Amino acid sequence: MKYILTIFIFFFFINLVPAQGIRGTIKTSKGEVLPYAAIVVKGTSSGAITNSEGRYEVPLKPGKYAVVFQYLGFQAQEKAVEIGSDWQTVDVTMEEQAFRLQEVQAREGKEDPAYSIMRRAIAKARYHELQVMSYTAKAYTKTTFTITDLPMQFMYRKQLKEAEKEGFKIGVPMLYESVSEVTFKQPNTYRYRLMATRNSMGDNISVSDYFLTSFYRPEVNNAVSPLSPKAFAYYKFEYQGTFSERGIDVSKIQVNPRAYGEGVFRGTIFIIENSWAIHSLQLETRNPLGFDIKIRQVYSPVQNVWLPVNQRYNLDGKIMGAAGNAQFIISQTFNSLKVNPAFVEDVKIVDEKFEKPAVSLSNKDIKGQKLEDKIAKQKEYSTKDFKKLLKEYEKQEYQAKKERKEEVEVSRNDSTVIDSLAGKRSNAFWDSLRTVPLTSAERISYVKRDSLKIVRKIEVQKDSTKAVRDSTKKNRSSKTFKPGQLISGNTWNFTNRTALTWDSPLQKIYYNTVEGYTFDMGLRLRYFLRKPERDSTRRRVVNKPTPDLTIGGAGRYEFGMKRLIGTGSIGYTYKGTSIGIMGGRWVNQFNPNEPISPFLNSVTSLLFEKNYAKLYQRDFLRLGISARPFENRINVSGSLEYAERTELANYKENLKPWIDWNQFSYTPNRPTNAELGSGAFPVNQALTLNLAVSGKLAATRYRIRNGRRVASRNNSPELTLNYRKGVPFNSGNTEVSDVDYDFVQAGLSHSFETGIRSRLSYNVSAGGFLNDKTVFFPDFKHFQGNEFFLQQGDPTSIFRMLPYYQYSTGKRFVEGHVLMEYRKFLITQLTLVRLTGLKENLFVHYLGTPNSKNYTEVGYALDGLIPGIFPFFRVEVISQWQDWQYQKLGFRIGTTLKFR
Repeated sequence: MKYILTIFIFFFFINLVPAQGIRGTIKTSKGEVLPYAAIVVKGTSSGAITNSEGRYEVPLKPGKYAVVFQYLGFQAQEKAVEIGSDWQTVDVTMEEQAFRLQEVQAREGKEDPAYSIMRRAIAKARYHELQVMSYTAKAYTKTTFTITDLPMQFMYRKQLKEAEKEGFKIGVPMLYESVSEVTFKQPNTYRYRLMATRNSMGDNISVSDYFLTSFYRPEVNNAVSPLSPKAFAYYKFEYQGTFSERGIDVSKIQVNPRAYGEGVFRGTIFIIENSWAIHSLQLETRNPLGFDIKIRQVYSPVQNVWLPVNQRYNLDGKIMGAAGNAQFIISQTFNSLKVNPAFVEDVKIVDEKFEKPAVSLSNKDIKGQKLEDKIAKQKEYSTKDFKKLLKEYEKQEYQAKKERKEEVEVSRNDSTVIDSLAGKRSNAFWDSLRTVPLTSAERISYVKRDSLKIVRKIEVQKDSTKAVRDSTKKNRSSKTFKPGQLISGNTWNFTNRTALTWDSPLQKIYYNTVEGYTFDMGLRLRYFLRKPERDSTRRRVVNKPTPDLTIGGAGRYEFGMKRLIGTGSIGYTYKGTSIGIMGGRWVNQFNPNEPISPFLNSVTSLLFEKNYAKLYQRDFLRLGISARPFENRINVSGSLEYAERTELANYKENLKPWIDWNQFSYTPNRPTNAELGSGAFPVNQALTLNLAVSGKLAATRYRIRNGRRVASRNNSPELTLNYRKGVPFNSGNTEVSDVDYDFVQAGLSHSFETGIRSRLSYNVSAGGFLNDKTVFFPDFKHFQGNEFFLQQGDPTSIFRMLPYYQYSTGKRFVEGHVLMEYRKFLITQLTLVRLTGLKENLFVHYLGTPNSKNYTEVGYALDGLIPGIFPFFRVEVISQWQDWQYQKLGFRIGTTLKFR
């Protein structure tokens, strides 16, 4: 009986609403609801957005208020309301906005007025971005995510039924809400206090990044903003009229990309005359995965600064056969806003193409001048002069930071505090804070979730003893050995500092003509030297850096050679620095970078009678160390190895593949080489010192999250240097080390955007043997060749048709790779083709050695061969050249996936 009473009380109270305010529905004059319209209460920090049903609610204290209703393309309305002790219904009917055309019209041969408006808006974009020094805002966010289709559902029907018990169902939205207090300080510091969080999938607390997209920045999520300095290279603008609203004139500008697709927007942006700030916008783009993204923002004045009070993002698309859509809404109410004193006074911006400013500034007039002093004296600037003035201001701010010894490399500084009651708020609390009312479907999803929670609670109370017993049994089982784990592999966490991992031999079964079938297995014990700490304020609970010691071994059984080989190792790691010792017997490819993976070589050997991998035996002991000093900008590594190298042959003659091809046959395990004739070598001993350093040529930028520094991706050029020494060594009359050589190599690589969705990548290197007194084939410089129709790995630095060891050298070499990715080239000139996400590539690979005859490959590729399903596949056509003479044509199916 008490459980029935609990459920009754629960359903009674979820319908209670807080004290007083206004609520209603916003419609057009035709009776159509207006979803996501903005409601702003003047003089307060209160506001709201209508939901998809056009309904809104704004809780307010008793008193008199002026409420503004806004919607893109409709006339804003202001209503006076007086709130007592109850809710008032204020329904609004909005009229479509009436636009008037400026006196200067776009005539044949004349420039569209939109271009003059946009030149001035672009000139002031950075001004508006820097205008606010700090603020505090209350941010309400609502995210819904819906899986609309899954391929081959019959294969996991059981799992889907289990997921339905937790609230997941195909076609039913998953809902997440949060209310946060956000504090911002220029240039990049955000402080969050998560006040409340709720989702339809369970009770777990999830911290969402504060998502504030600024179109004043040159790029918005890797797409060119219409207010970017380079916008005219990507967009055409069309003036569509002006309307008046609350004493200001607003111009409607149609944004038309020169070529729509990933990296550009299309839609409408509204610009306020004279201040050239954004009034509102409605734009759409497409992301690299082929998802369509629609963005809508509405701005409102706060202390004469126009700020986004509500934003809406819709995402829709398909990947690998799974289709879905998502919606993200953020409603913000600003308070405690502080305006930068240098940007208090507004200035007049003139388009020098049509009107000369009263005073023109030279570089000498701008250099060293303070912005606030200059604006106080001069109120009118050309677009060109104003841009230069803002650049000088930012230079001065940067220098002042350095003098104050502030971190100039920090791109963003975030911290999050989660309120202890964030996940326990009542329905009444949510109704008082929620600025976007729930739809009927969303309310039902919460009712179902809360009903399930009550039922689960009752079931637990009925048999709590069993639940505790099962939980204890489960925890014990994670540390208990089971025979089946020898087949599947497993990790046993004995304590929070000790873990043992077993790699099953069934996970790595390969075949080659030297060893026959092989089973690889491994066992590793990892011990943390102090108790691991966790950073639970991030969206994922992650371990903080903790020193650890790893002891392990790897074994391989070779069925062809009927023997077991293996290695053992011990290593210490902490904060990017590692040191270790490893030794044993193993079989390796001559090229340590493994140009063909063991898996792919197994496929070619068994199905195509092509044994591309060439192997030798290594009995070795190696000491290695690596570190990342200078805050991850530079990587340093070194090793000292003593090894006995032995040539191996195919384990037997007359090997038979699974498929016997008349035109193919296995080759001996002895690489063909233009420099030596063959890769044969005697058994030898080698003491080898290997030193390498790589570094980015520009400083690394960082993002700070709750005091923890995280390096951002450094896209600057990378320089690599390598020195390898074959150390000769005699003990009496016995040669302990047979090698004697000095090898040096330098390389430079970089990848950078040349435009939207266009990229140039290159990798060049050169080097040679300064001393080549005694060099064996395993010591040669080997290159990343390929002889199979499937091309895998990095498309920039791998040859497509180069024989694996034909041009390996013990002398000198020059190697170069260039890959150009085009957004628009040949078939991608067609919009429908471009919208699929297909890219066109051109690439050139060059190798110069004493015997390579200026080996060159020139190729063309279609990347993203099956958009939305297998976007990581491409098809290539390659021409091969030597001494600038055409040799042959080849075709490849490529993928960036690396098959092990």
